[in-house]
Amino acid sequence: MPQDGSAAARWEHFRHGADIGIRGTGGSKLQAFEQAALALTAVVTEPETVRAVHGIEIRCSSNDDEFLFLDWINALIYEMATRGMLFGRFHLAQDGATLHASVWGEPVDVARHCPAVEPKGATLTELKVKRSDKGIWTAQCVVDV
Repeated sequence: MPQDGSAAARWEHFRHGADIGIRGTGGSKLQAFEQAALALTAVVTEPETVRAVHGIEIRCSSNDDEFLFLDWINALIYEMATRGMLFGRFHLAQDGATLHASVWGEPVDVARHCPAVEPKGATLTELKVKRSDKGIWTAQCVVDV
């Protein structure tokens, strides 16, 4: 992997009992947060099936990177549940302790999205936001489903 943090961004799941872990990696902390958001969407459906039809803004704030990540994932889960939407495109910026996110998605279409589960909340289990010696950021936690 390149040492300058320019490794390809990616997301993945990891097993954890009856729940599921989400993990995002990237060349920056915010890129890792974005990839983890895609992993969250992938818990429900294939992210590439989600069209960027409607945009919303999300704000979170914490001086601690791990709690900021937890708030970010829980804010997405809240928006998914209350709006009946899935999100597949994310743009994040950070100003001090505040995360500013623009997210795009569409209402759940059961026939097209075939939702597998409904995420209920991000947990402190396996919560980690860190930068490796090679400059790669990882953001992860277990999501209650």
